[in-house]
Amino acid sequence: MTAPASAEPTAADRRRWARYLVEERAEAYVYQELAARKTGEEREILQSLAEAEHRHEQHWLDLLGGEPARLPRAGLRSRLLGWMAGRFGSIFVLVLAQSAEARSPYDTEKYATPAMRADEKIHYEVVRGLAARGRRRLSGSFRAAVFGANDGLVSNLALVLGIGATGVSSSLVLFSGIAGLLAGALSMGAGEFVSVRSQRELLASTEANEDAALSAGDLDIDENELALVYRARGIDQEDALARSRRIITAAQEGVRRTVTGPIRAHDATSDHELIGSDWTAALSSFLLFASGAIIPVLPWIFGLEGLTAVVVALVLVGVALLGTGAMVGILSGGPPLRRALRQLAIGFGAAAITYALGLLFGVSAV
Repeated sequence: MTAPASAEPTAADRRRWARYLVEERAEAYVYQELAARKTGEEREILQSLAEAEHRHEQHWLDLLGGEPARLPRAGLRSRLLGWMAGRFGSIFVLVLAQSAEARSPYDTEKYATPAMRADEKIHYEVVRGLAARGRRRLSGSFRAAVFGANDGLVSNLALVLGIGATGVSSSLVLFSGIAGLLAGALSMGAGEFVSVRSQRELLASTEANEDAALSAGDLDIDENELALVYRARGIDQEDALARSRRIITAAQEGVRRTVTGPIRAHDATSDHELIGSDWTAALSSFLLFASGAIIPVLPWIFGLEGLTAVVVALVLVGVALLGTGAMVGILSGGPPLRRALRQLAIGFGAAAITYALGLLFGVSAV
């Protein structure tokens, strides 16, 4: 199915088709670049999306009667996605592609086929699903990174502004900022170490052992307590009894079922891997907090004083807060500007309170 026969296409129609053509090519390129960085199912899905975009491209080529002598450039968003697809991880590209797929021009385009309109709606859902996968994989580490860096930014900005507002010397403000950086980073690192270590110790204390398996061969196949072990682990009575019978039968036959294991409901090793290393978590938290906390102190490190140092600190922290907020917005699929401004308002609000308290105590001290 190509163009409707009701009207002869105009020059404006042909220009619009050419624009659609280059956009479809740009989108196909994005999906091909992303597919090249993936393996398995995700690679196949992205390649299928690229093939669909090529079908759409061919539709506009047919309407145009072949490759035009001159073509417009793809839009800025499409060019940016193409550039990012070849250089960065897919999650940022996918969340941007998701919002692009949500605004299909074919809904009101009379020369687009119904199949193309349906394809675009399906593409949106597919890209949203792939982006959701990436968000789930990234959510834990990203949350920790944003929380650690943002905590360092806000807490140390509030500290140096509050101390500076009392009228103390610049050297004391600098010392307070460095002390706040070290204290906060060490606290974050120690807290993360204790948290992860406690989780691992708790997991180790609740791991199943093989003691019951050693006696499985001596149990009565119909009347036994092995089913109670599974029921205690949350398995319903019928399934627990069926499992225990299979295990006892295997034990009596002298066969060790390593896959269904007599008592383990899942592999405990995977739980330890999911929780991660306590030392790695502690070091990451320390560095993330420190990376944020050093920014408000930079003006005093480079010798600035008074109001100049305060203004520079606010600018530096403001840019950092806007950046982290916008990144959160992009990854969550929300408006980046709104998330950035919210982050900025929260950070500056906390700093304003401590600055006001510093002024109050500074005046009182005088």
